[in-house]
Amino acid sequence: MRKAMTPPEARLWLGLKALRNEGYHFRRQAPVRGYFLDFVCFKHRLIIEVDGASHETEEQARKDRTRDAIFAREGFRTLRFDNAMIRDHLGDVVAFVHQTLVHSPTLAPLRSAVPPHEGEGE
Repeated sequence: MRKAMTPPEARLWLGLKALRNEGYHFRRQAPVRGYFLDFVCFKHRLIIEVDGASHETEEQARKDRTRDAIFAREGFRTLRFDNAMIRDHLGDVVAFVHQTLVHSPTLAPLRSAVPPHEGEGE
């Protein structure tokens, strides 16, 4: 887990935090199934990944598809945005995320399905 977010992740985090006013809660760098998710809204089963240049290789794209498929089997949808999209069109990205949330079902996951924040739990 990275302690510091990349500049595009930090920009997106500010946009996602603004959605809290509408009841949408995201966690950042959430550890799930051996992966660290950039951002996740467990209630709506939505994962958001910020992809840098390393995600442009075929090998990394294959790993991303495998990872996305693993989470899709568990009912998660993954949205991926590259750094340039967040840098140049943050408002559009946040609006797209918002529309995705509005049109996604609200799931009431079992408590055990949501990992506790660091320092919480047993």
